[in-house]
Amino acid sequence: MTKIKHISHFKANSEVELFGLMPDGEAVSLYQLTNGNSMQLKVTNYGATLTALKVPLKNRELVDVVLGFDTLQAYIKSFDLKSAPYLGATIGRFAGRINDGEFKLNGKTIRLYKNNNIHSLHGGNIGFSQKIWKVKNLSSGRNPSITLSYVSPAQEENYPGELSVELTYTLSEENEVIIEYIASTTEDTIVNLTHHSYFNLDGHQSTISEQEMRVNSQRLLETTSESIPTGRFLNVANCPFDFTSARTCPSKIDNTFVLNKEKEFAASLFNKRNNLKMLVYTNQPGVHIYVGGNCFNTIKGKENVDYHALSGICFETQNFPDAPNHEYFPSSVLRKGDLYHHKTIYKFQSF
Repeated sequence: MTKIKHISHFKANSEVELFGLMPDGEAVSLYQLTNGNSMQLKVTNYGATLTALKVPLKNRELVDVVLGFDTLQAYIKSFDLKSAPYLGATIGRFAGRINDGEFKLNGKTIRLYKNNNIHSLHGGNIGFSQKIWKVKNLSSGRNPSITLSYVSPAQEENYPGELSVELTYTLSEENEVIIEYIASTTEDTIVNLTHHSYFNLDGHQSTISEQEMRVNSQRLLETTSESIPTGRFLNVANCPFDFTSARTCPSKIDNTFVLNKEKEFAASLFNKRNNLKMLVYTNQPGVHIYVGGNCFNTIKGKENVDYHALSGICFETQNFPDAPNHEYFPSSVLRKGDLYHHKTIYKFQSF
């Protein structure tokens, strides 16, 4: 890849590369953060997408624990698949489904674009995951970080208000990926942002079928056959999705868990093959867990890998799907003059 030399306000030892060109010729960059333990994070300003995350094991070997693509063109093409995987992307304005693409706000019915049968999913036809974000800051040294921003115009995908978002990825010296979102709006709107990496602690070439998961939750959302919440909460006890103690990852899951106390971990993943563990912390009320990554043998993953239905697992920390349509769900409304703040940490430990 070609080094970009004209970004003079970034520190000389920050790594910035040209990732590719959009169809209209706009340049897209790839940025690398490295902490003092040699842990590496790569992110592109296309979709504020995390493309690689190399975590050191006890023997200092690095393992890339997220799915991704080697080229910008592959990321763009992935949104044409019959089920777009959103590998490593930032999801917005609203993560998850909104029933029938509609909700009421201040007594007015808002009708969104529908991109998932009759529903709206992950922000609509062209969500934040397909936008070019601006890089506001790139810092190196201890706890390196990158801050990206995107201004979503009023009525984009029919959402009210101009929404201004800042997203910061920080790579801590404790081997944490800290993701922090701050957003404001010019008029009342709804917002629900999340991160959509598919994790695989055995490396992105492997399967998650033998890795062990825990979820710090006794309840999950009941959903219809189209994955729309009914408004009811189900107790996980004695059901297939009881992960209050460690169990191997399920072959199929697409469910939102109701989280407990904010200071406790939301979920964890452990790979006994290399003794690597990931803990998830968040200030959000839920975590949506999804197993997948399938690219249907159409697009090759990094290092020419074919991603399949068990390639990775997502821990999408967020508000509940369809929250605007359920009185008893946590509110997803962002009022003019208020700030949306979402913080999630993925912490890695090697034993």
